[in-house]
Amino acid sequence: MLSIVIPTLNEENYLPRLLNCIKKQNFKDYEIIISDAESKDKTKEIAKDFRCKLVKGGLPSIGKNAGAKVGKGDLILFLDADVLLPDNFFKNALKEFKERDLDVTTFCLIPISKSRMPKILFNIFYNYPLRIFEKRWARGAMGILVKKELHKSLKGFDEKMKIFEDVDYVQRSLKFGKFGVIKTTKIFACLRRYKREGWIRVGLKYGLGEAYMKLFGPIKREIFKYEFNYPKNKIF
Repeated sequence: MLSIVIPTLNEENYLPRLLNCIKKQNFKDYEIIISDAESKDKTKEIAKDFRCKLVKGGLPSIGKNAGAKVGKGDLILFLDADVLLPDNFFKNALKEFKERDLDVTTFCLIPISKSRMPKILFNIFYNYPLRIFEKRWARGAMGILVKKELHKSLKGFDEKMKIFEDVDYVQRSLKFGKFGVIKTTKIFACLRRYKREGWIRVGLKYGLGEAYMKLFGPIKREIFKYEFNYPKNKIF
């Protein structure tokens, strides 16, 4: 079984689209766990309508760990609430995961945009480095698939980290298992953070965060202002 863990906070505009994507997949051996950080909108009602398991969350690292703890699957897929999945996502991802004998994996990201520029920027600064330097530049953003036993070996995500907990998680996993980037499918990424903060600001934040982690290790203090989500944003 696959346990799909989705941390949420006020995601009524985005969560139904992802849950419908999952529902339409040609794959049924899964459970969905919503780790909710006390949403004030209809997020929890939506989760119940889709018959998801609902657990108490917090910041993303806390929510992911809480969801994984109650999951019954031998595989865990961590997803952001605002992503979308292409057709046959599970079929392709799980087949490649098994054939390559992977223990943890992530996906290239396709920005949800009519403009070509976001796609070009994502390819240059994320997708191409991720695939070309698969082992040396191991990352995970918006979607991480991992064996439950490896998650336990890692003791989950570092709940003391303020940001980039997913990068830290994947990098630590290299010591315990085999990492690879799935090539047969991708994840569609929402651009709300970029639209809210601006491309330059977000780019600088990620660049400085990478440099900080390289020099000083995990980010466990507020060096950047971070918001879990942007509930006031228009959908996509």
